[in-house]
Amino acid sequence: MEKKELLPVLDSSIKEIRRISGGSSDVLINRFVTGGIHCALLCCEGMVSTSVITELIFEPITDIPEKQNAEELFHYINEELILSTDCPEIGDYDTLFRFMNSGFAVLLAEGMTRALAFGVQGYASRGIEEPSGEGNIMGAHEGFTETVRVNMSQIRRRIKSPELVMELFTKGSKSFTDLCLCYMKDRVPKSLVEKVRNSLNDVKLEAVLTTGQLRPFLENGNYEIFNSTGTTERPDVLCSKLIEGRVALLVDGVPYAIIVPRLFCESFHTLDDYAFKPCYTTFIRWLKYVAFLAAVLLPSFYVSIVMYHPELLNSTLFMLLVDAEKKAPLSIVTEALFALLMYEIIREAGVRLPKPVGGAVSIISGLIIGDAAVNSGLISTPLLTMTALAVLCGLVIPELNPQITVMRFVFIIVGGALGLFGISLLMCGVLVNICATEDYGFPYTAPFSPFKASGMGDTAVRSSVKKMQSRGFTVEEYHE
Repeated sequence: MEKKELLPVLDSSIKEIRRISGGSSDVLINRFVTGGIHCALLCCEGMVSTSVITELIFEPITDIPEKQNAEELFHYINEELILSTDCPEIGDYDTLFRFMNSGFAVLLAEGMTRALAFGVQGYASRGIEEPSGEGNIMGAHEGFTETVRVNMSQIRRRIKSPELVMELFTKGSKSFTDLCLCYMKDRVPKSLVEKVRNSLNDVKLEAVLTTGQLRPFLENGNYEIFNSTGTTERPDVLCSKLIEGRVALLVDGVPYAIIVPRLFCESFHTLDDYAFKPCYTTFIRWLKYVAFLAAVLLPSFYVSIVMYHPELLNSTLFMLLVDAEKKAPLSIVTEALFALLMYEIIREAGVRLPKPVGGAVSIISGLIIGDAAVNSGLISTPLLTMTALAVLCGLVIPELNPQITVMRFVFIIVGGALGLFGISLLMCGVLVNICATEDYGFPYTAPFSPFKASGMGDTAVRSSVKKMQSRGFTVEEYHE
């Protein structure tokens, strides 16, 4: 659709603005005369700072001496006055509304087919707080907010190099959401930046309100189990990824950044890993790998062994399980699915309820329902124990928890139908899917597959910071 240029007659231009906005009450139009020229200052109520617009815009503009025409007035404002550090020119109504709804004040003058915008943002926003989903012990306690320019400043404060590039643009034909593409131009592969830009060009959404609406456009595969893009709400984590040569995308209104590309092994890393001794960090990382396998496979292994492979148990343990399961009226598979479904319902209720009561409801519900189910004989104690352990292990890797939850159910069903043989087949299928995941030429399973010995120093183990410093790693090493 062709953009409509600004009309030179001020009355006609104001009439057109009111028509486009539908007479919206938050569109404020202040008419005045300065330098002998009829002008109008437009802004959106609640989006600008009243004190800033009064002191830095109204007072200087109303004191302008007499001018012959609007062209001379605009030249005087641009050359003689500094009303705002951000002062773009506008030539059409679409751009005018986009700037006005972003907290700019727009100046129109009689006889001009362009307008001046002044950045005087003053809308309410949440302050910088500690991230709720990525806790740490030794790292910074600052997280992203919903304001994209505040997030940009947090990144710039940590990386002061001129090599850091931030490109602002908008997406959403109705929302005009500000997005910011971030990368280190001396580290990132040029092909990666171009491919990410091309992927974003395919976004034709009316509104961009969350990172989940953009990630499918940045991921090539439709049948990937795991996301090949990552998210973070920590500026320090994002800066470490930028230095490794990755691309990040900030979305206005969302306190999470998208990281491209993302590797599977990075789900088991935290920034605290570099604050402790390598031996402890290596132990914690392997503990997370074990927890991941237990979270996915533990209930299904229990179901398949009890149903099809009891010879794998010693006689004492076998008799204990038989004694526990013979009292349960349901099949083992049904018991396992029921226990997991109850947990997911309780967890979802705790998340969606108001915080003052959500935690209490989750704890009380879990205790009451779990105790009642065991005492009534509806669920056996060993099965409930295995289910609780699997759920607890899944919480160790919060970024993979959605995929772990779904796979846990699938593995239980397959284990109950085909035993360990079915679990082995499904594991092979999952492994093939993970190894086949590749976006922009970066294998998701690198450096394990394809194997890169140079990458083992920060995956299988955690080398000392001195060794990693001498290595000078960038993600381009994994590019194929």
